[in-house]
Amino acid sequence: MQAATVTTTAGPSLPLHLARALRAVVGREIGRFLRQPTRLGSALVRPLLWFVVFSAGFHNVFGVAIVPPYETYIEYKVYMVPGLLGMVALFNGMQSSLSMVYDREMGVMRLLLTAPLARGWLLGFKLLGSTVLSVLQMVVFLLIAWAFGVEIPLGHLPGLLVAMACGATLLAALGLMLSVYVKQLENFAGTMNFVIFPMFFISPALYPLWKLEESGALWLLRLAEFNPFTHAVEAMRFAMYGQFNTTAWAVVLVCSAVFFVLALRGYDPQRGWIRQKGGG
Repeated sequence: MQAATVTTTAGPSLPLHLARALRAVVGREIGRFLRQPTRLGSALVRPLLWFVVFSAGFHNVFGVAIVPPYETYIEYKVYMVPGLLGMVALFNGMQSSLSMVYDREMGVMRLLLTAPLARGWLLGFKLLGSTVLSVLQMVVFLLIAWAFGVEIPLGHLPGLLVAMACGATLLAALGLMLSVYVKQLENFAGTMNFVIFPMFFISPALYPLWKLEESGALWLLRLAEFNPFTHAVEAMRFAMYGQFNTTAWAVVLVCSAVFFVLALRGYDPQRGWIRQKGGG
């Protein structure tokens, strides 16, 4: 009697699983953004207001000394560009955090985290999706700044784009971490007031740090130096001139990793909100 042959079909490989998850998660983020064309306008209205109105109003108020990376005096609108690029990424990172809180309340996050992949991959794809959207919006703002006369040498653009992507990743990771602790959509306004605005204003986004030292506000200067957003802005500022700020890059990369690990820990069913909700 001939023995029966049992045929087993191998499941999809890990790379195929990852490719499908990447397409689903990142594609969902980009698709949702494209279906909301007003979102781009709302993301750009704040930096454009500062760029167009305040750069004209404060043109002769804020002098920028010849300090690295500058080799000559520059216009205030040129100085503002890296900070406003950071503003775009900061608000998009918080928008991503809001989206995560909404998805959690609607049950989408619980469904996503039950997928047959490690949570690190899934949260990493969410992080990538937010980073891609931030970079797209930052590129649009950069084109608008170019139209207003802010010139960046073409040879410096690749380094600037890398700095923009890393800064966007830092702020997206911050938003991912905050989504663990913001329990309800109603609490998000408080997060805006106590996280976003201090990070933005206690930084060199709108005025150089030496101005704080010159005015004697040393405590504010120290806060700015410990602000991760400060270093994201400085990394982009130096990259605009083809220079590399070692300290800024180190802080951006380390803080990105720390924020992501804290977010991953928060979404751990044994420690984070999933356990608090009584699910797994």
